[in-house]
Amino acid sequence: MSRATEKLHPSEGTVRIATVASIPLVLEQLGYNPVTVLAECGFDISLFDDPDNIITHHNRSQLLQQCVNKTGCQHFGLLIGQKTGPSALGLVGFLMQHSPDLATALHSLVRYSHLHVRGVVIYLEKENASAFLGYGIYQANIEAHQQIEDGAVAIAFNILRQLCGPSWKPDEAHFSHHKPADSRVYKQFFNAPLKFDTEHSGLLFSAHWLQQPVAGADPELYRFLQKQIDEFDHRSADDFAEQVQRVLHSALHTHQATADHIAELFSIHPRTLNRRLKSCGTSFQQLADQTRFEIAQQLLENSSIQLNQIAATLDYADASAFSRAFRRWSGMSPTLWREQNHQEDD
Repeated sequence: MSRATEKLHPSEGTVRIATVASIPLVLEQLGYNPVTVLAECGFDISLFDDPDNIITHHNRSQLLQQCVNKTGCQHFGLLIGQKTGPSALGLVGFLMQHSPDLATALHSLVRYSHLHVRGVVIYLEKENASAFLGYGIYQANIEAHQQIEDGAVAIAFNILRQLCGPSWKPDEAHFSHHKPADSRVYKQFFNAPLKFDTEHSGLLFSAHWLQQPVAGADPELYRFLQKQIDEFDHRSADDFAEQVQRVLHSALHTHQATADHIAELFSIHPRTLNRRLKSCGTSFQQLADQTRFEIAQQLLENSSIQLNQIAATLDYADASAFSRAFRRWSGMSPTLWREQNHQEDD
């Protein structure tokens, strides 16, 4: 297949069931029998017995969408996220709760999030006096994108509130999907200005909080957990190409997706980076293209962001350069792709 018509496809992502463990409770609170609803959706309620059970992004998204369809609750994902905190992240969440300060905790979340979930990117960006904890799905054609996104931002809110204390609050809550018909439940929960149709989803907050000590953190336990999670990470290491692509997603969100920067993060020379990727049957440029394509699909499918904004997000000089690249990846213009794949509000 020629490069002009080559179509890139994201790999299948997975997530621990703990992120949606409150589905049975929310269904019950909305007046539905969770056993019955889950069975109708093709899931056994025993799936929720063990928080370490793994589910694919597609299955999780289908389940959430079916719950929305069944209950008619358009903010179902937000309700799930409201009931979820650091403990849902397993060992990563435990490490965060014993970190010396918020910055260390959030860097651990970014560094080890792949142990908890695959197919998404979590990143921390600091600019001047503000910090932004961002979340994005890079697997295309996911149902219930809004539900997953809302839940993730709510979980981030709960994590930050627990680590910093009840006086913490965001300056803004961002969502890359359209503004819902009724945003009152969002306002009540986040108690902050809301922004929709943004390039990224996440929480903007004052950077001074990054120096906030984590109350109740145990330094000895932190060192023990750090050792345990490093050993686990080493045992479950991805192949090198997958590691690079995971890092690329974060780097693109912070406009640092260069071979030199990625090589520096892996403490190797750029030539070594290229040589190792070649041995994996790929190249830095191919991984960068696939990563940009995955992010572009999500922004085109789930938001009304203009092409020039998407181009800037993906580090293209202008909308024309982005459109040429997108046509090479997909075989069609981004405008036509959006018309064929654009999702209405959940």
